[in-house]
This record gives sequence, C-alpha cells and structure tokens, in this order.
Amino acid sequence: MRVNTYMSEQYPNPYGTPQAAGLPPAPTPYGYDPYGRPYSEKSKIVAGVLQLFLGSFGIGRFYTGHTGMALAQLFTCGGLGVWALIDGILFLVSDKTDSDGRVLRG
Repeated sequence: MRVNTYMSEQYPNPYGTPQAAGLPPAPTPYGYDPYGRPYSEKSKIVAGVLQLFLGSFGIGRFYTGHTGMALAQLFTCGGLGVWALIDGILFLVSDKTDSDGRVLRG
C-alpha cells in the first residue's frame, strides 16, 4: 500500500494543490473549495464572531491556530480594539486560512 505524503505536514507539496501537480485529489473530510484548496474543520463564522466579541484576547486567532498572532493581540488588547474589529470582519468576508493553510469553511 502506497502512502500519499504530498498532503502531509512533513512533506508539503511544492507545486501547490494535488491537482496542479497532476496527482489525484487526496480525500479530505470537508472537500475542496472551487480553487482546489482543502477546507478546514474550523468555521470562518465561528472565528469571525469570536474575534468580534473576544478579539481583545485573541480568541479568534487561538481558534484558528495562529498562536503567535493571538498572543500579539492578547498583549496589545487587540490593537486597542481596532485590530480585533478589522480582523473579525476579515474573517467573515474573506477566505482566511487556519494554521495548516486550509481554507476556513463558510
């Protein structure tokens, strides 16, 4: 049995998506977006709402796995609220990714 290592964290695919490299798509639990990027198990709505209401503590960033940015928001009180507000809106309206580079589900 051959193990596909192109989607593993140790050996990222240097060519982008599996389809761009000419490989069959790896099974993902939540599928792919229209651009062929795998969906995350995290939701962008949950991340956005957490960031809007608890963004001063960096909770939305902790949820998506961006620990460094979450700590920066925690120590600056979310950029005095401005950074947290803008970040929460961006979570809701754009295609943000989790810490593994997968697109947040809608």
